[in-house]
Amino acid sequence: MTADSYGTVLPNGIRLTFIPAAKFKTISMALFIHQELSADKATLTALLPSVLERGSRLYPDNMALRRALEELYGAELSTDVHKKGERHLLSCSLEMIHGKYVGEGEQMLRRGLSILGGIMGDPLVVDGGFKEEYVAQEKEQLANLIRGLINDKALYAVERCLQIMCARERYGVFKYGRLEDLERISPASLWRYYREILSANPAELYVVGDLEARQVEAAAREAIYFHRGPQRDGLPETEVYVEPSEVSFVEERLPVEQAKLVMGYRTNIAYRDPLYIALVVYNGILGGFPHSKLFLNVREKASLAYYVYSRLERHKGILLISAGIDGSKYEQVRQIIEQQVEAMAHGQISDVELENTRRGLINQLRAGEDNPYQFINRQLDGEVGGRHYTIDELIRGIEEVGPEEIKAAAEKIRLDTVYLLQGEERTMPHGH
Repeated sequence: MTADSYGTVLPNGIRLTFIPAAKFKTISMALFIHQELSADKATLTALLPSVLERGSRLYPDNMALRRALEELYGAELSTDVHKKGERHLLSCSLEMIHGKYVGEGEQMLRRGLSILGGIMGDPLVVDGGFKEEYVAQEKEQLANLIRGLINDKALYAVERCLQIMCARERYGVFKYGRLEDLERISPASLWRYYREILSANPAELYVVGDLEARQVEAAAREAIYFHRGPQRDGLPETEVYVEPSEVSFVEERLPVEQAKLVMGYRTNIAYRDPLYIALVVYNGILGGFPHSKLFLNVREKASLAYYVYSRLERHKGILLISAGIDGSKYEQVRQIIEQQVEAMAHGQISDVELENTRRGLINQLRAGEDNPYQFINRQLDGEVGGRHYTIDELIRGIEEVGPEEIKAAAEKIRLDTVYLLQGEERTMPHGH
């Protein structure tokens, strides 16, 4: 479905991956800096994207940056922080129209890459630190984001379950960090930290569009030229293989209309493992679609959930089942969920379930082909997960996976944590 990507390393050690895609009239590019996810550094890493986006040395404020983007016919720039397994990734991406549609040549590509390179590699530094005003404003924004998690109770419950489940692992760290760390961050300490990771950490540049490899490489060498120091040895691997000694039951109470149940399972299957595609299909059959076992049995037949689904944290090998329920029905809901998981471990999967899930997953993959950032995300997943899958490989794997492999994946799955966010003064019954 996609032509093979082209990879090289720029003189400053940044790995360039170009993905040719003639179907797009745009050019999409993204620069990522990898960092290990850790409690001590998460808040610093999370604060960086928004501070960097406020201005670079060449475009020191929002007005100057917007003007530069307007000159590229309304190019769109965004920065973000991502959590993939136990990697914390800082990103800056830019999407612009292809020069040939506006009568401009290769210079446009170089100008787009220069803006990206300037934001990440040549930021605005004043008196040995980031601009004080920008840092203060973005700290306030980040504090609001951290505090605001509790307003989305479904998201809050999922995050709390993961924090409890992975309390002794790096994955338990919230991607936006901790409120108490914000006060200690100064413009100078943030700049020192950024200079260190920009210089030494793995960094990658992705470009997607109707271009040729040689022109992309030439433009990137010219535009992404900032100096970096000696590279760190690889970042630590994500810890995937964990055998829970016993199931943890945790109940928290907040003023909620609807209780939230989250059940965290260890799959003990990593992204690069031979059973990974079987696990993806397993998750689809269990709770990934409206035809899935959880939806049909918990919501449709028993009418016990406002919503119910399962999802895979693919780099950490965690399966989460999440449901919005009436708190008084908690035990019934948990029992039906556990029955469905048990049924799959015994290989109770119908041909219809398997066929519908295959079709649903393949449709999702094909729909992703219309978004250039899905191409980038898949390459990035390969980098973090230690194995690159092409879309053809994934589709073929989904078409060929059989009930035996799905059962083999199901047999590895272990319940680790049951988390209930309750509204009223109820006590969660333990055990079965």
